[in-house]
Amino acid sequence: MPKRGKKYLEAVKDLDRQKRYDITEAVGLTLERSFAKFDETVDVAVRLGVDPRHADQMVRGSVILPNGLGKEVKVLVFAKGEKEKEALDAGADFAGGDDILEKIKGGWFGFDKTIATPDMMGTVGKIGKLLGPRGLMPNAKTGTVTFDIAKAVNELKAGKIDFRVDKNGIVHAPLGKVSFGKEKIIENMAALLDILMKLKPSASKGTYVKGVTVSSTMGIGVKIDPAAVKEITK
Repeated sequence: MPKRGKKYLEAVKDLDRQKRYDITEAVGLTLERSFAKFDETVDVAVRLGVDPRHADQMVRGSVILPNGLGKEVKVLVFAKGEKEKEALDAGADFAGGDDILEKIKGGWFGFDKTIATPDMMGTVGKIGKLLGPRGLMPNAKTGTVTFDIAKAVNELKAGKIDFRVDKNGIVHAPLGKVSFGKEKIIENMAALLDILMKLKPSASKGTYVKGVTVSSTMGIGVKIDPAAVKEITK
């Protein structure tokens, strides 16, 4: 078992690690007991009753967090002609085609999110092995392969995040910064959980939301009562 620092041990002091708290209390404890000198990110992990090995139980999607993520998101758009101009006018940080492709091949990754027009996907596919492992590949299912470039750019800048259940049936997602305060973090969590509930696969039987844990970057993980999910998404 890894050795824990004094600040971490102080943060978990008197915390019932087995108890499942209501959402308000769990988020409050997470924020109160964050101890890093920087503004930590608050994350949530949702364990779902699905088997992602089966295509009909795969859960993936996107959500626009009402309060954003608390950081600047640099957006790259693969487009040409008028669509390249539209991307830059909408606020994209970078836009282009072959020129951008060559920069990425050379090791440049100065962006957080990517969008592509459908006609550019053949070109983007050439660097799929570079973008894919980093979660940067545009995807029609998450709205990042589209001709409506302005809308896609605005959504990403506003705090749109993509999520996908991992091989263990868990969805991990950021909810913002500790400095947001309890109310804004809860609002962002409610938006995410609402989408997850709507995406429940028909093939998923039994309990769908099996566990929820909220944590900060360096801090503790606090368990949330799964029954509270229905209340927050009403």
